[in-house]
Amino acid sequence: MKFLPIVLLFLIPALLSAQTLKELLAYSTKNNDIIVTKTYQAQAIQKELDAKKSSYFPIVDIGGVYKRDDQTSPFGAGDTYNAYASLSLNIYDGGKREAQIHEKKSTLSAQNFDKQAYKKSLALDITHDFFTIKSLQASLNAKEEAKNALQAQLKRIKSFYEVKMATLDDVERVQADFDTNMYDIQTITFQIFSLKSLLALKVGEKITSLGDASFKKVLTSKYETLDTTKAAIAQKSALKFSANALQSAYYPNISLQDKYNYYEYSRLDPKLIQLNAMPLNKQNTLLLTLNLRLFDFGQIRKNKEALILNAQALQSQIAYQEKEQNIQFALAKARIKTAKLKIKSAKSALNAAQSAFVTIEKKYNAGIVDYIVYLDSLTKKTSSKALYESSLNDLEIAYASYYYYSGKNIQEELK
Repeated sequence: MKFLPIVLLFLIPALLSAQTLKELLAYSTKNNDIIVTKTYQAQAIQKELDAKKSSYFPIVDIGGVYKRDDQTSPFGAGDTYNAYASLSLNIYDGGKREAQIHEKKSTLSAQNFDKQAYKKSLALDITHDFFTIKSLQASLNAKEEAKNALQAQLKRIKSFYEVKMATLDDVERVQADFDTNMYDIQTITFQIFSLKSLLALKVGEKITSLGDASFKKVLTSKYETLDTTKAAIAQKSALKFSANALQSAYYPNISLQDKYNYYEYSRLDPKLIQLNAMPLNKQNTLLLTLNLRLFDFGQIRKNKEALILNAQALQSQIAYQEKEQNIQFALAKARIKTAKLKIKSAKSALNAAQSAFVTIEKKYNAGIVDYIVYLDSLTKKTSSKALYESSLNDLEIAYASYYYYSGKNIQEELK
């Protein structure tokens, strides 16, 4: 018992550093590179929307021009200096700006839905990897337990061989089983390492040890539309507004501009000075423009038809995604039911295997049964234990899939 505090001293830091599924999901929403990318993309679309809204306000420009002619033209100036200020306003554009603003709003909505869809899909992937690693660790623990038993038997059979109570074949048989088990341990260890590396990429943080996690066990008959479908619906709306923006070219476009110019001259034609006909040095110009497109060989009409066809294609995609969600939702509930039955069977198999192993181990040590019977019993016990742990993890994965296809946030459904 005096070693217990020392053992706890090493175990407590490991337990404290264990990463929970809820922590990994929360961290991924802030540090996953793809989510960061989609955040910037949404911000860019927001800026484009703000720019479209600003187009309703007047535009003010200022500028200057310097003109030099080596040969002064008659009644002209060799050097002309011009400073100007102008105010421009688009009075009517056939509804183009309004359609473009709605198009950007729909695009922004689609981008936000796409970001949320990726977050939820990523959460499902992380959850699957999390519990798959837990199942692999259970298999590894079972193989380690088998290793300890086989190591003890190998030591035992070698001692019998030394006193001529066992043959070399007996030793080699146990040695082969021990080496095969070690091979399996190395294989599973690499699988865990690979999955942890991929999980670290998705989360954006190094994976050390994984803690326990479980979902709420609540089933409903309703589900919300997936964000992927909502994104497609918003994108379809954006295409229709884009088509309306193109159509505006067939309506009158009216713009107003007021421009004030100030001029200075040098190297004037002497005749201008003699005639006292100095050119203007100030001028205010008001310009009202009306533009109406009469004919363009169907260019705008065909572009609009292309956008409408793309919108129809999205509608077919939306219909497919809705059908797929309905099927996946039903399958997720069936998967939960199957997982519960598998747990029940695995638990029963584990109890039977553990009980049988205790009896057979005693008989083997007493020489009543042979090594093949012992190995078969050991294999069943360790594999049954790993299978039971794996079935528990499969149930959690099934619930994660169910909540995903319910349109819910997986992270919020964790206990």
